[in-house]
Amino acid sequence: MNTPIADIRKDYTLKSLSEEDVMNNPFEQFTIWWQEATASNIDEVNAMTLATVSKELKPTARVVLLKDFDTAGFTFFTNYNSKKAEDMLQNPNAAICFFWKELQRQIRIEGIVEKVSNEISDEYFNSRPEGSKLGAWASPQSKVIESRDILVENEAKFKEQFGGQIQRPPHWGGCRLIPNYFEFWQGRSNRLHDRICYKLENNSWKIERLAP
Repeated sequence: MNTPIADIRKDYTLKSLSEEDVMNNPFEQFTIWWQEATASNIDEVNAMTLATVSKELKPTARVVLLKDFDTAGFTFFTNYNSKKAEDMLQNPNAAICFFWKELQRQIRIEGIVEKVSNEISDEYFNSRPEGSKLGAWASPQSKVIESRDILVENEAKFKEQFGGQIQRPPHWGGCRLIPNYFEFWQGRSNRLHDRICYKLENNSWKIERLAP
């Protein structure tokens, strides 16, 4: 028999997290956890949930892929005509969340989203496989289409049009989330998890522990 949903649970016992252990800067702390995650061979370690809010204050969440991070923020790429991009244009406040179950860890990051430069978008687009480049042209992302045939036909049309020189669509590019809040969550036994957050106040990071 299938296990009832209410009975599905897991006890977390791998590691702990204390205020004394974390770095003073959340970007440095993220880098440490990122390196441990990539060394753990987690499948699609760069997958993150992106949450946005529309002008009607309706939240939406979806999984996207992180493509770069540094002290300037966290960068991902999308169609600028998509639902997520429209939300971010109307309300630049957004959040991302990483969950690495193999390490019993979660990282929540909140901040303001901005577009990256054309140079950054061009550089990443040019590094993509041909099929992904064509897909950026072929898909009117988030728009209603009659059938998958539309995508197939668009892909063939743009492949013939561009040949081997596929330029970045003007409606496609990068977005960067500039953080003002981080939360590092380490699973602990009996649901008494460790939660350490960083809040940006007066251009400095304040570190606090949150109850689980």
